[in-house]
Amino acid sequence: MSPHPDEPTELKVALAGFGAIGGALARRLDRGIAGLRLAAISARNLEKARDRADDGLAHPLPVLPPEALPDHADVVVECAPATAFRTIAEPALRVGRILMPVSVGALLEHADLIELARTNGARIVVPTGALLGLDAVRAAAEGEIHSVRMITRKPPGGLAGAPHLERHGIRLEGLSEPLKVFEGTAREGARGFPANVNVAAALSLAGIGPDRTRLEIWADPGVTRNTHRIVVEADSARFEMQIENVPSEENPRTGKITALSVIAALRGLVASLKIGS
Repeated sequence: MSPHPDEPTELKVALAGFGAIGGALARRLDRGIAGLRLAAISARNLEKARDRADDGLAHPLPVLPPEALPDHADVVVECAPATAFRTIAEPALRVGRILMPVSVGALLEHADLIELARTNGARIVVPTGALLGLDAVRAAAEGEIHSVRMITRKPPGGLAGAPHLERHGIRLEGLSEPLKVFEGTAREGARGFPANVNVAAALSLAGIGPDRTRLEIWADPGVTRNTHRIVVEADSARFEMQIENVPSEENPRTGKITALSVIAALRGLVASLKIGS
């Protein structure tokens, strides 16, 4: 008997990146999620990724260069360093796949990919990530948003190696009190902290854009969680939101909730009931 035409089909998922986020996603998909199947993975070091997959996953799957992933999957999840973003995104969008980027800040630097997706019938689906309230921001954007401000506080180790810090000679070792290391637009923040503030890029895309969304970043030795506070002024509402994310053990620059957010977004692609806009 053939499937009912209205029944959701199984989506094949490829992971471009096999680090802290990609590894967590692979393990969860490998255990099984209705309507989703892990079809392939990619990483900078393919041989190392094959060894990790063999050791950590119950089901064998191909480990491929990123440009080969669209041949094996309906959805390509980008969870790699931002420098690899275009190498992963462009092949998927050229053949009409769904791209789910975690490095949302890189999308601001490669905005032409949005038109590429439109031209080829592809979709770019940005997960909420380590943020909250994007539904409210998107709803407010249907009216008029006057301002959006985001204040991020992270343990100093979670900001280590950021290009903005290196460029300005900002040292965080031995910090004993909070230090504001950046204030500017979401676009500028995404350039200066590509591994740290993808949340600001997502917020800007949901609301008034990367050049009007204001961002502060603090290195704070008094916090143990990655904290984001958002203040929105709009003609429909004024709201403030704060989230404190537990950092990943593998990579303190990202929170544990980021991988869970991607899983939730993937479920939303196949769910019969989807909550939220």
